[in-house]
Amino acid sequence: MKKTDEEVVQVLQELTEFVNDRVKGYEHAANETKNPGHISFYRELASQSRKFADELNKEISTFGGNPETDTTIKGKFYRQWMDLKATLTGKDENAIINSNLYGEEWAQKAYDDALASAALPQGLQQIVERQKQASLQACDQLKKMKDS
Repeated sequence: MKKTDEEVVQVLQELTEFVNDRVKGYEHAANETKNPGHISFYRELASQSRKFADELNKEISTFGGNPETDTTIKGKFYRQWMDLKATLTGKDENAIINSNLYGEEWAQKAYDDALASAALPQGLQQIVERQKQASLQACDQLKKMKDS
C-alpha cells in the first residue's frame, strides 16, 4: 500500500470508529426511550449510521485497508456512563436526547477532522461531507425534540 493510501485508510478508519459509535449510541437510545416516536427516529439513525459505516468501509477496502468494525474507546466509556446515569435517572427522555446530542457533536468533530485531512481525495471528501450534513440534520432534529 502506498503512503498516501495508508493515510486515506487511517483517516477513514478513525472516522468509521465514530460512525460505529453513532450506531451503538442510537441502538442504545432506541432501547432506553419510552417514547414510540423517538424509538423510530433512533432506529432510523442507527440504520443510517450502519449504511455510512458500510460506505466508508468499502472505500477503506478500495484503498487496501481492512474494514473498521470497532468503536472508539471514548465511546465505550461514554455508553457505560450513560447506562449508569440511566439507572439513576430512570431513563429520562431529556437525558437520552442530551446524550445523543453530545454524540452528534463528537461525530461532527470527527467529520471535520477527516475533511481537514489533506489525505482524502475529492470524491471521498464529498462522501464525508454528505455524511456530515446528515449528522447535522440529526442534531437539528434532536434539538427540536429537546425543545418540545
